[in-house]
Amino acid sequence: MGTGGHILVVDDERSLRKLLRTYLEDSGYTVAEATNGVEALEQLRAGGIDLVVLDMMMPEMDGLETCRRIRTDHGQLPIIMLTARADEIDRITGLEMGADDYVTKPFSGREVAARVKAVLRRVHGEPDEGGPLRAGDAELDPISRTCRVHGKQVDLTRLEFDLLAELAAHPNVVFTRERLLERVWGYQSGVGGKTVDVHVANLRRKIGADIGVVAVRGVGYRLDPVGPSS
Repeated sequence: MGTGGHILVVDDERSLRKLLRTYLEDSGYTVAEATNGVEALEQLRAGGIDLVVLDMMMPEMDGLETCRRIRTDHGQLPIIMLTARADEIDRITGLEMGADDYVTKPFSGREVAARVKAVLRRVHGEPDEGGPLRAGDAELDPISRTCRVHGKQVDLTRLEFDLLAELAAHPNVVFTRERLLERVWGYQSGVGGKTVDVHVANLRRKIGADIGVVAVRGVGYRLDPVGPSS
């Protein structure tokens, strides 16, 4: 019995599930398996899963639809997506669906175990004891992890919240995409700086234009400490 958490591996390839089970169990996790999205959702309804490793291409229900349903039914449950596709559009689509991370096949079991550890470390990190943070019209409460705009709550994914909070906690500081990947994602992500761009775009879409996050051409992002609009 592992002590690091309960991981659900969802993939129609038995050999890949076996590989990931070996590395994850060696890293201290307990592992459950599902061969497609339908089976995965059934297991998730029973509870007790801490993170899902989810293949993109599967029969019956593909990874993108499964990811969408997990987000709808299970909130911010961490998801790491796997795929043999290397196209940037597929990576972006997975992230827009709410995946926390993305690993492209072929990969090593050790790499996936490291990604799982990093995501769970971020999820279970100690809450910030500081007061509310402001990003344009948005007010973030690090303790309750809620975001409100003009008093109305806006639902953000875990990474969207952490990214905006990181920028809001350091107004006027220019962060490179690589630095944001280190501070928010916990390591240098293999999907590159486009990951940050996708999450900033999602924040702008959810919160609106008055978010205070400014793109610094050729570098990254900063947050302008402007007050809320009237």
